[in-house]
Amino acid sequence: MSSSGLPDLTSRQLETVLALAEYGSFIAAAALLKTSQPAVTRTVKHVEEVLGLKLFDRSTRSVQITAAGKEFVGVAARMLNDLKITIRSMRELSDQRRGQIIISSIMSVANGRLPGLVSAYRLDHPGIELHVRDGVHGAVMEDVRSGAADFGITYLDDLPDPFMSVPLGKEEFTVVLPRHHELAKKKSLALSDLKGAPLVSLPSDSRTRRVIDSAASSIGLTLNHVVTVSQFATMLGFVRAGIGLAIAPKSGVASFLGKELSAVPVRGRPLARDLGVITLREREPSPAAAGLMSLLRSSWNKP
Repeated sequence: MSSSGLPDLTSRQLETVLALAEYGSFIAAAALLKTSQPAVTRTVKHVEEVLGLKLFDRSTRSVQITAAGKEFVGVAARMLNDLKITIRSMRELSDQRRGQIIISSIMSVANGRLPGLVSAYRLDHPGIELHVRDGVHGAVMEDVRSGAADFGITYLDDLPDPFMSVPLGKEEFTVVLPRHHELAKKKSLALSDLKGAPLVSLPSDSRTRRVIDSAASSIGLTLNHVVTVSQFATMLGFVRAGIGLAIAPKSGVASFLGKELSAVPVRGRPLARDLGVITLREREPSPAAAGLMSLLRSSWNKP
């Protein structure tokens, strides 16, 4: 224990605990960390002694993380993420030509608008390394909250207080269906046109699905979700196979349509959501991240 009363633990020791928690094997953790199995064993034992808690239950056949271990791993991961972001930010202050940006984005943006904007950014900043984490709205918020991402691109409705946002534009919805389908000839479709039609959809807890179901419920319609998937590419694969239709964000499916699929706009009650960049109020973005966010704001609605 240090004079400040804080546990005297290094980032390497925290990384060792995280590796063992992830892989559940001393051998695998040692391989990941490029060290020996006895070294991993000693490190984990030292951390447990410093904390006065048992983080793992060990047997001859398995390693199981304890309840205390799960709680410690969550805190340790956030600490290491914040440390990495701080170190990266300091380096970028001394040399803005190099650095790393981690973006967390909802899938429709990651599949649609984002690649072109990232390409434009890299033309002027070839030394900046970019990582894109794509997922659902809740995952984007957690990435930003935990420090796993520099900023997020997601929906701006119902954001909790720790976040601040900058609007980018609206995301509109479309019905995706096989090109030979009878509804593909329509110039637009109302949700009521889809009554009874089999749908391939995202999970019921996704923000996209909730918005669609809410719009249908407002007109007394219950949609017929027959297949649930977690990715847009998978969704359109099932539509292409003729299993059902899909209601999806226009920008998220445009690049997947090809010759076999058509997209028809949804009319009537507007299915549209406000999109924007989210950050934490107390976390200052790195110069590189701030530069990319500025490009997103200025270029989002340009062709």
